[in-house]
Amino acid sequence: MKLDIVAFGVHPDDVELSCSGTLLVEIHNGKKVGIIDLTQGELGTRGTIETRYQEAAEASAILGITIRENLKMEDGFFRNDEINQRKIIQILRKYQPDIVFCNAVEDRHPDHGRSAALVADACFLSGLRKIETYFNEEVQNAWRPKYVFNYIQDRFLEPDFVIDISAFHDQKIAAIKAYKTQFYNPDLADPETYISNAGFLESIIYRSKMMGKMIGADYGEGFMSVKKPGWKNLDGLFLQET
Repeated sequence: MKLDIVAFGVHPDDVELSCSGTLLVEIHNGKKVGIIDLTQGELGTRGTIETRYQEAAEASAILGITIRENLKMEDGFFRNDEINQRKIIQILRKYQPDIVFCNAVEDRHPDHGRSAALVADACFLSGLRKIETYFNEEVQNAWRPKYVFNYIQDRFLEPDFVIDISAFHDQKIAAIKAYKTQFYNPDLADPETYISNAGFLESIIYRSKMMGKMIGADYGEGFMSVKKPGWKNLDGLFLQET
């Protein structure tokens, strides 16, 4: 199955928090989209591996994505090494996405930047045909995505471009709230964390408003790109008053 877009997140909920509005835009435009979680989020203070899978499944249903897989790398301790690069290469060659989204290039959580480097390296290596990987005992064809975009997470990073997600912002928030054990929930007795206080989700909404303001939209999501993105024509620009 070929996908148009694959979004990688080192933890379940990373994608929902950071780029799910853009995925919703593209799904609405007829694109096939998948999410790959690198770890099971097993070091999270709240919830369990089992609840994270349940929450990820609920969020996926809200988003309407085509597939979701978990590579079960070691939360907190995974490395950008050959073993993990090959896991991602297998996914890239299996789904052949034209566009890849991945974690922020640097962030409060050290896993995020390390994940960004891992995915970027694997995207390049996936295009080298002399690196052999297998799926269902058959050799996979080499495949390199056309673009790798880093979404922006906890720390503010200047985006290279912003996508208008205004029409899908409420749906994005619903997908985030599917992670009931992770975010603000006064019914749970679990210890409070950085992301479980009431103000954290508000900060996500404010950031979307700030990103949207940059392009004259109500809500937006910003991305960074090492490779300069381009347009075939100006029809794709979000037009705003000067």
